Amino acid sequence: MLKGLNALKQGSKVYFIGVGGISMSGLALLASGYGFEVGGSDMHPSERTKMLSTKGLKIYDCQVKENLMEFKPDYIVKTAACLPNNEEVKYAMDNNITMFDRSEFLGLITESYDSVINISGTHGKTTTTAMTSLMLLESGKDPTVHLGADFYSFNGTVRLGKGRDLLVSEACEFKRSFLNFSSTTAAITNVDHDHVDCYPTLQDVIDVFALFLDKLSDNGNVVVTGHCANTAESLKIALDNRKKAGRPEFKVFTCGLKDEKCVFTGKEPDMAADNVSFEGGLPSFDAWFMGEKLGRVQLQIPGKHNIDNSLIALCCALLNGGEPSSCIKALNEFKGADGRYTVKGTYRGATVVVDYAHHPAAARATIEAASHMPHNNMWVVFQPLTFNRTKMLFEDYVTSLLPCKKVLFSEIFSDREINTHEISSLDISKEINKRGGDSEFFENKEDIIPRLDELVKENDLILILGPEDIRELGDELVKKER
Repeated sequence: MLKGLNALKQGSKVYFIGVGGISMSGLALLASGYGFEVGGSDMHPSERTKMLSTKGLKIYDCQVKENLMEFKPDYIVKTAACLPNNEEVKYAMDNNITMFDRSEFLGLITESYDSVINISGTHGKTTTTAMTSLMLLESGKDPTVHLGADFYSFNGTVRLGKGRDLLVSEACEFKRSFLNFSSTTAAITNVDHDHVDCYPTLQDVIDVFALFLDKLSDNGNVVVTGHCANTAESLKIALDNRKKAGRPEFKVFTCGLKDEKCVFTGKEPDMAADNVSFEGGLPSFDAWFMGEKLGRVQLQIPGKHNIDNSLIALCCALLNGGEPSSCIKALNEFKGADGRYTVKGTYRGATVVVDYAHHPAAARATIEAASHMPHNNMWVVFQPLTFNRTKMLFEDYVTSLLPCKKVLFSEIFSDREINTHEISSLDISKEINKRGGDSEFFENKEDIIPRLDELVKENDLILILGPEDIRELGDELVKKER
C-alpha cells in the first residue's frame, strides 16, 4: 500500500486555500519542490503571496469557485482558519475533490521520510526547530525543514533537501494537528495550558501530548526538558499506554541544568548545561551529553528559556547524526528565527525588539530575558491572541505583565473566532492598574506610536509582544527612523 506523498498522483495539481499563512506558504513551496503543480488563494495579499507568485505558483487574491474551475486541482489543502462557508471549500465538497487539512498534508510529508524529528511544545518549538536544522546542516546533513517562521538561513520558512532521508519539522498541537505526524524522534519543549478553545483544561493538553508521543515509531527517541512536571506526566501516560498495548518503550532523553534533578527520572539530565553565566544578557554554558563534555556554548539570543531550547535542539541533532563540534559551532552562530526575539533596529535611539510571546508564560520568559539586556527603560507593547485564550488565562496575563514599568495594550487579535466572551485588552489593562501597575489601552494600534514618541528616550528598549499583527509595528517604527 502506498503511503505518504506516494499515495498522491505524481505531477498532479495541488491547491492551497489560505496559502498566505506561515505554514501554508511553506508547504506550498515544498509541494512544488516535490513535483506537483501548485496554486492557491488568500483573501489577504502579502509579501508571502507575492513571493509564491515569483516562484511560479498560481496565486489568487480572492476565494471564489471560479478559481478552482480554472485551476482544476486534483487535491486541495485548506488552512485550519478556513471557515465552513468558504466558497472554495463548498465547491470542492460539491465536486468530490480530495481535500486535506493543513496538518493532514504535513502528515503525508512526514510519512515520506526515513527519519523525522518532530519538535513540539507550548513554547519554543520554532526556535528549537531552527536550531536543530542549523546544527544538522553544519554537520554536513541535508535535511528538509518545515518551520513556523521565516529563518535567515533558508530565506523563508522551509528548506527542501535532495533526498527523503531526514525531515525536521515544527509540530503544533492546535486542533490536535500533530497527531497526524509520524516521528522517529519526538521532542517536547514544555507543556502549558494553551489553545483553550481546543483544550478546556490543562489535563486535556497533557493527554494530547501523550497521544503525540504514542505516535512515535517503535524504539524511537523522545527528547524533553527535565524540569517540566506537565511533560513528565505526558511521558508517564504514554509509556503506560505502550506497556498496556505490548509495544516497545521509546528511549527518553532529558535536558536541563547539570545540578538539577529531572522531574521524570530523579536523576541528572542526559543533556546538561553546566557553569552557566550571562554576559550582556546572553547565556553561555558548558554542554554535556551522557556524561561527556561537548564544549562551551555562547548563545546570541537571551534568556534562560533559550538554554532549554538549545539543549533540546542539541540532543535532537546528535541523535540524528549531528557532529558535536559542528553542532556547538552552529549554536554559537544562531541568531534566532524571525519574530522570536528579533532585533528590528532602533527608534528614537531605542532598540526595537519583536517577539511572538502572546501566551502569558512566554511573555513572562521574554520580558525576563529582555530585562537582562543593556537598556535604560523598557516599554512593553502587547497584543493578546484570540478571545478564548484571553478569557481563560486572564489572571495569568495580569500577573505576567504587572511587573513591567509600563505596558501599552493593543486590542486582542483573532482571525478564527467571534468575541462571544465580551473580553478586551482593556480589561487586562484596567486590572493591572487596579493592582498598582501601569498600563494603557489603544483601540487603534497606530495610536501607540505617538505615545511611544512621548515616552521613549535614547538607550531604551521597546519590546513588542504578540502575533504578526502587532509585530508589524516594529517594522513601522524602524522605517520611521530611517
